[in-house]
This record gives sequence, structure tokens and C-alpha cells, in this order.
Amino acid sequence: MKKLLMSFFLISLVLLQACVDSGESQMSKEELSIDYEKMTLPNGLDVILHQDKSDPIVAVAILIHAGSDREKPGRTGFAHFFEHMLFQRSENVPEGAFFKNINEWGGTFNGGTWTDGTVYYEVVPKDALEKVLWMESDRMGYFINSVTTASLEGEKPVVQNEKRQRYDNVAYGNTSAVINKALYPPSHPYNWLTIGELEDLQNATLDDVKEFYEEYYGPNNATLVLTGDFDKESTKKLIEKYFGEIPSRGTDKPLDPQPVKLDSTIQIYHEDNFASLPELRLTWPTVEQYNKDQWALDVLGDILSDGKRAPLYKVIVEEGELAPDVSAYNSSNELAGTFTIRVRANAEVNLDTVKTEVFAALAKFEKEGVNQKDLDRIKAGLETNFYNGISSVLGKAFQLATYNEFAGSPDYVKTDIKNIKAVTAEDVKAVYDKYIKGKHYILTSFVPKGQTALAVGSSAKADIKEEAIVQNEQTAVVDQEPSDDYARTESSFDRTIEPEFGEAPLLTPPTIWTSELSNGMNVYGIEATELPLVNFSIRIDGGHKADDPNKVGVAYMITDLMMEGTKNKTPEELEDAIGQLGANVNMYTSNDAITISANCLSRNYDSTLALVQEILLEPRWDSKEFERIKKAAVNRIQQRDVNPNSLAAMVMDVKLYGKDNILGKPIAGTIESIESITLDDMKAYYNKYFSPSIANFHLAGNISKDKVKSSVASLGENWASKEVSFPELKSNPVPETPQVYFVDVPQAKQSVIQIARLAVSGNGEDYFPLTVANYRLGAGSGGRLFQVLREDKGYTYGAYSYVERNPYMGAFVASSSVKSNVTLEAMEAFKEVIGTYAETYTDEDLEKTKNALIKQNTRKFETLYSLVGILQTISEYDLPLDYIDKEQETLQNMTVEDVQGLVQKYMDLNKMTYVIVGDKETQLERLKVDGIGSPQLIDKTGEATEPSM
Repeated sequence: MKKLLMSFFLISLVLLQACVDSGESQMSKEELSIDYEKMTLPNGLDVILHQDKSDPIVAVAILIHAGSDREKPGRTGFAHFFEHMLFQRSENVPEGAFFKNINEWGGTFNGGTWTDGTVYYEVVPKDALEKVLWMESDRMGYFINSVTTASLEGEKPVVQNEKRQRYDNVAYGNTSAVINKALYPPSHPYNWLTIGELEDLQNATLDDVKEFYEEYYGPNNATLVLTGDFDKESTKKLIEKYFGEIPSRGTDKPLDPQPVKLDSTIQIYHEDNFASLPELRLTWPTVEQYNKDQWALDVLGDILSDGKRAPLYKVIVEEGELAPDVSAYNSSNELAGTFTIRVRANAEVNLDTVKTEVFAALAKFEKEGVNQKDLDRIKAGLETNFYNGISSVLGKAFQLATYNEFAGSPDYVKTDIKNIKAVTAEDVKAVYDKYIKGKHYILTSFVPKGQTALAVGSSAKADIKEEAIVQNEQTAVVDQEPSDDYARTESSFDRTIEPEFGEAPLLTPPTIWTSELSNGMNVYGIEATELPLVNFSIRIDGGHKADDPNKVGVAYMITDLMMEGTKNKTPEELEDAIGQLGANVNMYTSNDAITISANCLSRNYDSTLALVQEILLEPRWDSKEFERIKKAAVNRIQQRDVNPNSLAAMVMDVKLYGKDNILGKPIAGTIESIESITLDDMKAYYNKYFSPSIANFHLAGNISKDKVKSSVASLGENWASKEVSFPELKSNPVPETPQVYFVDVPQAKQSVIQIARLAVSGNGEDYFPLTVANYRLGAGSGGRLFQVLREDKGYTYGAYSYVERNPYMGAFVASSSVKSNVTLEAMEAFKEVIGTYAETYTDEDLEKTKNALIKQNTRKFETLYSLVGILQTISEYDLPLDYIDKEQETLQNMTVEDVQGLVQKYMDLNKMTYVIVGDKETQLERLKVDGIGSPQLIDKTGEATEPSM
């Protein structure tokens, strides 16, 4: 399953580490908690229940207190590999059921492993609760007999592909591995990454699986959390039924902290095949999680790097102009912790210079200390971010499980908040002196190929194993049907019988109201009173599609520039104003719009809206910030242009839309276009395209309709409307024969494959029906592409297809990243699955699609973010307020013949454009075979680099 980074898994904890303001607060620590009931079964399983009946859905999360820290040297990556194994089958749940069932029930699911634990989770309509408990309990207590050598060997290529995709085929992907091996001794559980080594994964045995399961997957080493809409008493009985008879087993004692110290500073460098820019990291050992110093170290990271006054920002970004940004952060895990400063420098910047300036910034901090205003700003977001973290049932489940398993009680959130609030400037300075000042560290210089002169001097070469691309190497899953000939663990009832659905969930869509301002701007709103939060956005039509073809990047950069101060506020003052409200304000550009969005506490809505209005109507046009933003844009382009996935997307756009269509040009522009842009170009774009006549306001939250209408009236009065028109967008015609292109990334460990064609506009009559037709092909892990390319063949970590939704003509896209040596075979598999999809589509496929898509609607209205998204969809595509109901009506009336017709119309392989980004030396010649045609070798702009064959 998709590996969840610890920072994502612990989202609520991270959010909680943002703190409160120093002034009077309207909250109490009792308010910032979650109601729950906890019980412990006789077998030791901790069960936590939290009812939330706002939506007819439930979340189930099971946290196993075993991550890569429970592994042995030579068997690295096994905890994560074991997580994969548990998604295959168990003794009473058939092969592939986890992938297929949850999707068909209208839910979502995943799992994640990190250094200290593994989590499995589902969010489903409430009627599927018992089914989920049945499946989860079966793999906790009734799994091991179903594991065979064939299933073990079959999953190895999938995990190996994940490692290539996430670490080996991306820039700076091996940095953490290098740091960990230098920082921790070989016997320390943090010496290796959670993903492990390819060699160790290949050597995993059936005995390893059995040993790990018996030792760490007992109920006594786990926490089960259930949140959402359920009856508490009947649910307790179900949990006791399915989990109560699983016997305790193995280890349930947490490991003791194992902090480390360095005897000397270690400097290491690496020539990174995928990097275009030099990157410096300095890493100091610190403390384990919940150590008394952790909270001050967390704040120290923000003080050093976050904000206009931060010393690292001042010295590295603003004064030295060495990098577009800099980050510093503490990471405390169960056994040990680290403090990191990371600088991804501008092109050709010598990292010795960066290192010197990092220590100059630290000297500045030592001299000036902690600015109280920064400490207040950093703390001010606690309440807002706490509520954001628990806005979904899954967020609540994660928080309750994490605190229970690692801190001993779900209530530890109160202690966490108390400790964060108590951090003082003196505490921050004390931990700096204790762990950073004058202490030894690990320094890594990751530099582009051929630029070792940029690495910090006297650095040793990193020991990184580069995987060779071996043609004809066995990579496919062993062709062996799973056997049901195994002993089943005894149970008090027949676990082979899948439970029935519960009572069908009743969905009550939120009431949407609309209004219009005096300047013509439309207002869309939903009142949602569950949490004291508000999310709102102003979406202005235009964005990239309004760019001058000779000045591409103006729209992309203008949103960054407009967030750097206003007419009456310097960049620093604007940052402070937003921060003191504990609000989050963002501005971004897409192909077809510019959007400014905000998230805040309900009581701070008026003040936040006033700031958003000031940003929108009174831009500062700060020339100093403009030059910094230009440099940052160039930095991002340089990174984009060596990223295989970005290259595939850029080339596909130019081939689908054409080089003369603005949509065929990258939204961030090119280095040449960015360097040509002036501040006057930004002002001209603003004056031409910022108008309420092409804008809409969207809001969801704990604010009444009347209050919203009153608050936005000033926007109607102060923002004058004007006529706006956009250039006509003419796309390339859909080809009548396959168009195949290859982009070379030397030594790429994976090939990125994209197959696409222009299909439908987002408000066209075929858009929604085509998404229905695509569902069983590639909409998730239950789709045929995933099942064939990952599960059957073992070529990839995942394969998907989707229909883009745009106001203009959007594309049907199928894509995957596959191991390099099976590029041709993966292409053939794509062609086979897509090419036979129409003729093999059945009544059962359509029935399961209808059931899944209808039930998915139970999850569409859960968060304020999703509600604002619905409002934006309505305004952008001029849809009726009840468009979701109308889509359900369309869905119910669709026939197999309708789906087949759509597939034949929009998924004809002969009308597709194929883009492959990979290693030319080993793969290009193999692709020159009959079928789709010989690939044309092209560069990142889509231009041919050699004559076509």
C-alpha cells in the first residue's frame, strides 16, 4: 500500500505543534480535546470509540506498535513489506478482496509504515462497518496460514517498485538513507530506512513473515479506533465478536529510547543523477518524542526558518540570495530524534558558501535571540489547526490511536497542548545551546552529476548502491493461482461468511445558498456548524490561459507576489497580521483560474476576510520581493525539468494542445520567459484580468448566510467590475494514428508511461458518463489497470486512469511508473487492458460501479475543504446546485451499451498519444516494434532530437 510518511500520519500532532497566541484566548484546554470511550479487551486490544453523526460514515484505524525499528540488520524493510502482505488475503477473506471490496462499498482505505509503527485504515459508509471489522480482525488473527511462497514472491516486485519510485528515481531520494547510516550505528533500528534495501527485500522468507506476525501482530500490541456514525452498544458487541477471541501473543512492550551522540562531524557528498540543484543538509541528533525538550526543539525549527524575520531566511534567502527558501525542523520519533537544516540552493552555488552562511545565521540567532512577536505568531495557529486536524473522522481516529499507543492515553493531547503553550524564548535558546551550538553533526552535499566541485570540501563520497538495469531479468509475479488448501485457525463462528450490509445510510446534502454582489460577483455558501471554522475562496477566471505566450509565468508568479505585502503593509507586517489571527491564507494559479483561499476560526472570519480583501484590492508590487520570486521560479523550473513525472506531463501537454496553445506551455514558464518578465508585466496582467465580473466567492463554515452577505458587501462596493475577454484556445486535433514519443533520462530506474487523448470539457454532457465508464478501468486499486500491471504482473507500484475536468477540452489519461526493464511489457499490458475493456465490460461491472459511486457520496460533504470544492465546481462549470443528484440520476440510467460506446469513442488506442520518459540506452530500441509504432525521440519541449524512424 501507499506508504504514509510519518508527518502525514501524525497530521494532527504536527498541527498541534503550532501553538496559541499570547493574548487572551477564548478556548480552554478542555475544549481542545475529543470525546471518546476506551475499553480494553481481555486479550489486551485497546479499543477507542468516538461518535460523530454529522455524516453517515465511519473510520476504522488499527495501529500496530511495530515499525522498522523491530527489524533485524539484513532484513531491513520487512515491517513495510509485511504491511503489503496483509493486503493480499487472509484465511477467510479472498485474494484481492481488500483492494476490490472497499472500493465497491464506496469507501477508501490504505496503510502506512514508519520507523515506530504500522497503521491500517478504512473510511466507509456506515452500512459497511461490520464488513470492515470482519476483514480487519481476520488479518489480525486469521492470516498466517494463508501465506504461501508464491504470494510472498509475488509481492516483492511491488515493494521494490515502490522503493524505485519514491527513492531511487527522484532527486535527493537517497539523502535520508545516507544520513541515517552515518548518524546511527549498524545495530540501531534507525540505521536503515523504513523502505529497506532491495537486496534485503529479495531475501525475505516465509519464516520471516511468520516470525514477524507472531511476535508483533498480536491484539495486545495494537490500538483499534472507531470514529463516526455508529451505535455504540451494538458496535461494542461486534468488536468483541470479531476481535475478542484472538489470543494475545508475542511482544507488546515498547522499546526504550536509544538517543545517539556524535564523536565528530561527518561530511558526505553524492552525485545525484536526478538533481539539477545542489542541496545541503545539516543534521544534529536530538531527543525522542515526548522528551521534555521536544516541544522547544519543535519551536526552534520555526524560529530559525519560518517567517520574514527568521535568521536563516534573512541570511540565506534575503541577503545572500543563495536559495529560494530554507527549512529547519525537529523530528522526534519513539527511540531518538534529529534536528535538520535543509537548503536547496540555486544553480551552481557552492555549498561551502551555503554552509558558511548557515552558521552566520545561527550566530545571528545567538546574538539576537527569540523575537517574542515570532513566538506569538508561531503559537497563534494552535486552535485553528487543532480543529482542522479533527475535521474528518479519519483525522480523529489517527489522533486518538497515536496518543494512545505512543503516549499511553488518548487524552495526552491535553498534555501536548499544555507543553507547547508553555514554551518560552528561554526554553528555545536553551535547547539550541544544548543540542546545536558547537555540537557535531552530519553534513550531506547532494550535487548534480558532474558538479562535485559544488560539494562541501573534505567530504567523503557516499556509499549508495546504484541498481543496474538488467534486461530480461525476472520481474513478473510467479504465475500460480493462490491455493485454498490450508488449515484455518479455529473460531467460535464461521468466518468464511461475509457479513451483510447494515441499514443503508441516509445522506442529507447540505443546503447551498447563493447571492450576488452589487458588482456582479456571485456568492455561494453552505452553513456548517459542526466546528468553529470557516473556509472561503475567491476564484477569478483566467490563470495560465490568460498568459501572454511570450511571457509565460506571469500568472504563476503573480499569486506569490500578491502575498508579499499590501499597499499599507510590508511583507513582514502582512505575515504578522495573518499569523496573529491563527489563519491560513493562500493564493495560487491553475491553468484556468487564480484563487485566493482562507481558513480561520469563525470568530476571526471578519478580520481574515478584511486581510484577503486588502491582498486582493491593494497589491504592494514590492520590487525586492519580485526579484526574489523570479529567482525562486527559476529554481523550481530547474527542478521540474529533471523530474521524470513532470517531463512526461509537460511533453503530453504540448503534444495534446499544441505548441501554439498556451495550455501546451508549462504553467511555470521557462527560464527564458521568467527572466524576461518585469514588474510592469505583473501589473498589466492584474489590471487586465482581475475583475469581479469573472470571479466567484465561495464559503463553507460556521457563519450564517446573513452574516456572510453582510461581510462581503464591501467587496461589491470596493471592487469595480470591468469587461474581460480571453484568447481563443485552439487545441491540436485528435490524431488518427498512434503518436509515440520518448524522452531520455539517463540511468532512470523506472520509466514513466502516459497514454492520453483530448476527450471532453468539464461541463460537457459526456464528462460525467465518461468518469463512470473509466471507474472499473483505472479509478483505483480495484481497477483493471492496477490489478493487471501491479497485482498480476508486478511491473509497478500502481497504474491508474482518469478523466481531467477542465472548462476547456480535458484529457483521458492512463499512466504508471514501471521498472525500466519491463517498459515494453508494461506498454503491451496497457494496450491489452484498454483495448479489450469495451468488449469485456459486463453488467456486473456496471452494477458495482453504480453501487460504489452512489455510496461514495456519503464522503463528499465531510470537511469544509470538500464543501468549498463543491461550490467551486458549481460556479466554474455553471452547474445546477443539485448537480450531484442529477449525476446520480444519470448514473442510475446508464447501460452497459452506454459505457461501451463511451469507451469506443474516447479510449480508442489508435487515437492516443503515448509518452515514455526513461533510459534511452536500454529501452528505446526495445520499443521499436510493430504495434503502436516506433517512438520519436524528443526533448523536454517536445521537439525531435533525431529523425523519426
